[in-house]
Amino acid sequence: MGVTIYTKVGCPYCAAAKTDLKERGVDYDEIDVHSAPGAMEKVAELTAGQMIVPVLVEDGDVRVGFGGG
Repeated sequence: MGVTIYTKVGCPYCAAAKTDLKERGVDYDEIDVHSAPGAMEKVAELTAGQMIVPVLVEDGDVRVGFGGG
């Protein structure tokens, strides 16, 4: 079971979330909101317009932000 994570370059919370996923052995697909077409619009949709990263999506469950494992 994999996770999609929306990130941006230089985001420490994004880096921490990716590290957490790696340490737990969770496969994930990373989408950079500044380089992937349509990614910013998708994040706006997932966050009700908050435009916060990281956004983690797993089996339809959406988690916004990352505060630690």
